[in-house]
Amino acid sequence: MPAHFLLTTFGSFGDLHPYIAVGMGLRGRGHRVTIATSENYRTKVEGEGLNFHPVRPDLLPLLEQPDVIARAFHPRTGSEYIMRELFLPWIDQSAEDLMRIAPSADLIVGHIVSFATPTVAEALRKRWISVALQPSIFLSVFDPPVISGMPFARAMRNLGPGFWRHWLKIARSIVRKWGEPLNQVRRKMGLPALANPLLSDMFSPFGTQAWFSSVLAKPQPDWPARATVTGFPFYDSLEPGQELSPELAYFLASGPAPIVFTLGSSAVFTAGRFFEESAAAAERIGSRAVLLIGRDERNKPSRPLPDTIVTAEYAPYSQLFPRASAIVHQGGVGTTAQALRAGRPMLVVPFSHDQPDNAFRAERLGVARTLNLKHYGAHTVARELAALLRNPGYSKQAEAVAAKIAGEDGVRAACDGLEAALEA
Repeated sequence: MPAHFLLTTFGSFGDLHPYIAVGMGLRGRGHRVTIATSENYRTKVEGEGLNFHPVRPDLLPLLEQPDVIARAFHPRTGSEYIMRELFLPWIDQSAEDLMRIAPSADLIVGHIVSFATPTVAEALRKRWISVALQPSIFLSVFDPPVISGMPFARAMRNLGPGFWRHWLKIARSIVRKWGEPLNQVRRKMGLPALANPLLSDMFSPFGTQAWFSSVLAKPQPDWPARATVTGFPFYDSLEPGQELSPELAYFLASGPAPIVFTLGSSAVFTAGRFFEESAAAAERIGSRAVLLIGRDERNKPSRPLPDTIVTAEYAPYSQLFPRASAIVHQGGVGTTAQALRAGRPMLVVPFSHDQPDNAFRAERLGVARTLNLKHYGAHTVARELAALLRNPGYSKQAEAVAAKIAGEDGVRAACDGLEAALEA
């Protein structure tokens, strides 16, 4: 029977695109789908024939403030800033906005940072499913994350479950107080306070879907109950049916495969000298290059570039990445997913949040090298790219991983699971 699925999400394109992909899959099965998120995504969502419902905060005005982006991507305090300063001060309004649409939903599907979703679902006695877009969100002691802003984070992974149980206990005690604004909303609704709204209590008792590939992580004994890995749900257009620009398509067809440099849809607003150093590195090793510079005027070249290097604001990764020789990116899970799917080796330059962990997992697969952002200069980047491109093992392993991902259907698996949760 047709049902109404309410999908809630916040964040960058990497947080929105999987929901559009799954929403389109559910709509194709005859269901009504509403995506509830920031107002600035209305046109994009409705352009794909999905229903849209605005939920505060509206992120676009925030993303256009350089100081906000800089604080949001601080390697050590960025995640705290996003939760405590950008989202939780709006939790009353978020809950209010969701309460306008949630009563009509048959199943609610919530992003982890859509903090009002579990409370609204509980208040309405609605079944809901939580979604994790990256492995690090599970904080497993058996497959621990690489923590951003900690220089020794990778070495910590080898300290064993006992250490990680103790470390996560400390982390939960610190984060517990951050969730007080959410508990205030719950008390207004007549609901009991949660022990730890932002860590321990963010997963649904009805089930959790991991919208990433099993090549990145497999279920662990301490994952939430009824957690399933679906594979990546892919979508990457700014508008329906978007193609490569004629200029970019001509460039790709007129010479050897270039290196693609990109910082996704958020880190691109705090790029610094990334694109200048990238262009210089490509020239050093004699490679053609594509720089995806976004809409930030500060990212435009400060000098004339040779005809072996082109810039573009945006391009669908699914059309561009397979035609690259290598991909240099920030390690966001959406960008990482598309690079893995394309079967191309990558150099990952993590900024913050889940990016260091995604970089580690790509490197562990044998498809990537990782470079600290502090060391991102033309000479170092050229050396890393030369090592990446001259070793055929990276390309061979990247193709093998891409073949595994091609055997997954994240949209179908997610839709199957959501329909099953609805029927249950």
